[in-house]
Amino acid sequence: MSRPTRPPSHPLALASALVALAGPAFAADLSIVSGPVGRDNEVLRMNLDKFEEQTGHSVEIVEMPSSTTDQFAQYRLWLSAGNSDIDVYRTDVVWAPQLASHFTDLSAAAEGQADKHFESIIQSQTVDGKLVAMPMFSDAPALYYRTDLMEKYGFEPPETWEEMAEQARAIQDGERGEGADDFHGFVFQGAAYEGLTCDALEWVMSHGGGQIVEPDGTISIDNPEAAKALDTAASWIGTISPEGVLAYKEEESRGVWQTGNAAFMRNWPYAWALGQGEDSAVADKFAIAPLPSGGAGSAATLGGWNLAVSKYSDEQEAAIELVMFLTGEEAQKTRAIELTRLPTIEALYDDPEIAEAQPSIPQWKEIFLNTVPRPSAPTQGAYNEVSNEFWDAVHATLSGDRPAEASLKRLSAKLERIKGSGW
Repeated sequence: MSRPTRPPSHPLALASALVALAGPAFAADLSIVSGPVGRDNEVLRMNLDKFEEQTGHSVEIVEMPSSTTDQFAQYRLWLSAGNSDIDVYRTDVVWAPQLASHFTDLSAAAEGQADKHFESIIQSQTVDGKLVAMPMFSDAPALYYRTDLMEKYGFEPPETWEEMAEQARAIQDGERGEGADDFHGFVFQGAAYEGLTCDALEWVMSHGGGQIVEPDGTISIDNPEAAKALDTAASWIGTISPEGVLAYKEEESRGVWQTGNAAFMRNWPYAWALGQGEDSAVADKFAIAPLPSGGAGSAATLGGWNLAVSKYSDEQEAAIELVMFLTGEEAQKTRAIELTRLPTIEALYDDPEIAEAQPSIPQWKEIFLNTVPRPSAPTQGAYNEVSNEFWDAVHATLSGDRPAEASLKRLSAKLERIKGSGW
């Protein structure tokens, strides 16, 4: 892969950049790799244009598939090869332990800035004392529900999964009875990929079934509460959820929801701003609530994305400058207003402009503070393999291939073998 040829800066602009105290001695050509969801890369480009104007650097976006599983596989190929074409990587919150050896330590650059971010996120990106990525935005899912339909059928937001399923079925039957044949009660992420790990972890945790692998490394997933959670979710397929949900990722779920064909949806904050767009059939007709409980409280998987500098980049100084800009207050505020992306800088939750533009963000803060992490810390470099085995087991149960008890017994044995190889 080669860098694109960028037209030279205007001579006057270049001269200005060279003498500016805050400007670089030389302009750099940078690349940032990003897997978009919704309008992510459009708004990233907006922020990059500001960065280019302020610094004289140029930045190319290398676009990736939206699937986090596909992104991770490509990242590992590039990094293992020592690819110097990519300067900055957009990374999932769970990837730090697995990719840390390929990234530059940002501790010195972030001094005085890191303490503005939620401490838990900074800690999640710190490996062996090195800050390997800076938080870009956080994520925590919620239950989206149609306010107009809840009022029509006399329901309040459900507090349990059982209540959600009952309401979803009643609304689905009612809407189909009025001619909406493609209407569904509930859509979520049921494809066999990292998103299903997130969804299923929420079901299991909310039923009291643990975190798959506990913080001390104990493999806990083979238990009755976890089996009940997965059997419950399997009962939704073909009843309140379409059979096609077994292939849905975030965007497929949003597509059904945003065209007005679902009563409930589990999704991340980005879907809020898009759902309020001019082309949305549900604009001003929905709200969010914490994900339902299975008897042990609501659980929302901690998500979020960060920015890391490749240690193979030939433009270390400029790449670090780019990361600090894109994770700073101005860029985070732009993402919050344009995309409902949750800031990782706590003070921005009290920003009046953000609150006016996106009134839902204060609600997301409450949900975020009750999140549960995926077991990347105890499984370290083996996390991706652990997650893959988990989502495969869950998908087998959702598909009707294997009851949850049998799926989890097989899964536990596989995880023991992975653990035995070292994690």
